[in-house]
Amino acid sequence: MDKNTEEFYERLKVELDNSNTWPAEYLFKFIVPSVNDNVEVVENAFNCMGAVIKTTKSKTGKFTSISVDVTMKDAQEIIDKYLEVATIEGIVSL
Repeated sequence: MDKNTEEFYERLKVELDNSNTWPAEYLFKFIVPSVNDNVEVVENAFNCMGAVIKTTKSKTGKFTSISVDVTMKDAQEIIDKYLEVATIEGIVSL
C-alpha cells in the first residue's frame, strides 16, 4: 500500500472513531464493472455478517452499483473490508 493510501485510511479511521459508537451501522457503496464475478466477490466479502445488499445495474449494463448496509464492530473492520474488495479491478469505493 502506498503512502497516500495509508494516510487516507489513517484519516478515515480517525473520522469513523470520532463519529461512531461501536458497533455501528455502516453503509458501503461500490461501483464495479459488470464482468466476471465482481458483484459476487463483494457480496462474499460480507457473507455471514447479516448485511443488507442491494445491487443496481447501470443503464448500459457495463457497471453495477452495490450498497451494503451492515453492522461493523469498529473502524478497523470497515477499513479491512475496503482493502479486501480493493483487489477488484475497476472498483470504485464511494
